[in-house]
Amino acid sequence: MSLARKLGAEFLGTGILVFIAVGTATETFGFHLFGLSFAAGVATTALAFGLVLIALVYAIGPISGCHINPAVTMGFVTAGRMKLAEGVAYMVAQVVGAIGGAYLLYGVMVNIPSYNKQIQGLGQDGYGKYSHLLLNQTGAFLVEAVLTFVFVSVVLYATHKAAIQGLAGVAIGMALVVVHLIGIPLTGTSVNPARSLGPAIVVGGAALSQVWLFIVAPLVGAIVAAIVHLVLADRSKDELVEGAQPDPVSV
Repeated sequence: MSLARKLGAEFLGTGILVFIAVGTATETFGFHLFGLSFAAGVATTALAFGLVLIALVYAIGPISGCHINPAVTMGFVTAGRMKLAEGVAYMVAQVVGAIGGAYLLYGVMVNIPSYNKQIQGLGQDGYGKYSHLLLNQTGAFLVEAVLTFVFVSVVLYATHKAAIQGLAGVAIGMALVVVHLIGIPLTGTSVNPARSLGPAIVVGGAALSQVWLFIVAPLVGAIVAAIVHLVLADRSKDELVEGAQPDPVSV
């Protein structure tokens, strides 16, 4: 598969993830569609992220591996399962796709009479007074690093050559649901620098000033996940060889 096609798939997949999942978060929390139960909004948004990811894994996985997340790509590069140059290209495509998806979502939202991006936002992540539980900066960094560690670990093990074949997409999607269930009340849940950067650029203000944390912490978590994977996994089954391609059903 040519690099251009893989980058096109990463661009498209990340844009779809942002439009659908971040769009659900915007509708749910921005317009308080969760009714009297905040937990219902958490569950709805978590499922949106996980289900769209499952669909995308099986749709574009055979083309690019469906990383659609710079943290996942960082994990693959660190684990030696992807070349650095290709990984950087993937990250650029993902970020551009996320920004495009965020602007497309914003283009829909501005046609709602009651919408104001300073009030309803665009599903952006945050800490301090922008966290539902008022989690401070240190706590936010820790939780994003830990949740990304968990998520990227599942991706690496589920796509390992020794894993049960055919079920990686389900495992990865459910892992994203789980980390959102605990993470939404704390930070909104990033575990994906592109997913955070796109909406932050559109909304600006505090979202943009805080987005550095949702870029750095997930990348740190991904690197640690890859190092642990290298220690625990059977490297003989997934050593990178010249011309190797990303796994067909990563995320």
